[in-house]
Amino acid sequence: MLSRVDKLRLWTQLQVSRAVIPVTYYGVIAWMKFIRHYQMPMLAQNRKKFRELVRSGEGPLVICCNHLTAVDSLLIMWALAPGWKCFLRPTLMPWNLPDKANFYGKASVHALCYLGRCLPVMRGGPRQEVRRTLDKVNALLKRGNSILIFPEGGRSRVGRVDTENFSYGVGTILQESPHARVLCVYFRGAEQKDFSNLPKRGDTFYIDLRLVRPSSAHPGLRGARDISTQIIHSLADMEKTYLGAARAARQ
Repeated sequence: MLSRVDKLRLWTQLQVSRAVIPVTYYGVIAWMKFIRHYQMPMLAQNRKKFRELVRSGEGPLVICCNHLTAVDSLLIMWALAPGWKCFLRPTLMPWNLPDKANFYGKASVHALCYLGRCLPVMRGGPRQEVRRTLDKVNALLKRGNSILIFPEGGRSRVGRVDTENFSYGVGTILQESPHARVLCVYFRGAEQKDFSNLPKRGDTFYIDLRLVRPSSAHPGLRGARDISTQIIHSLADMEKTYLGAARAARQ
């Protein structure tokens, strides 16, 4: 269980991140639109579908996405909901679980991650530290907050959803928070061929959303593996749909 200090820190981070949404959210959007020239042609339709999925049931969302660039979480947040709605309804803005080794080397990046609702994960770290992070995630989900996670455990090195090498972390989270709903999000730039730090300048993005209900009759690691595998294969199926449509459009 979380200590009072940890609970206070989470509450403080939530309030601070919410207060600066007008600066952080719209600052990031301005960078993506006017500096990187990224385009979301189906933005209104995607946001409408997300609203409908949020309203279609009860329980917090565990948003599971494929992963190819270092800014996927920023692009996905842009695609799902406008900043003013995240300010009025804080649970719409998901918490992220970045790898501590990749994002917490510099004080400036650390500060941005804090304001962006990130909980650093020490992959392969001490069991006690991993347990503490899981407790924080469970506490946030119990309070109705959403979580954004990349179930592959990192950026895919094969340029596709990696159905062979992936983490079981999302399965463990869902075992401990069975009331949570799983929203699979497949997201990709039209020019994205492989993993990279940033999508190409001027890229256009495709997004697909699907609620899934992964389950397992097994406890422990086997159950976590079953649940994670079902989520990964759902993302892989969504990818097949995207790639098929892309091939048809080129013909």
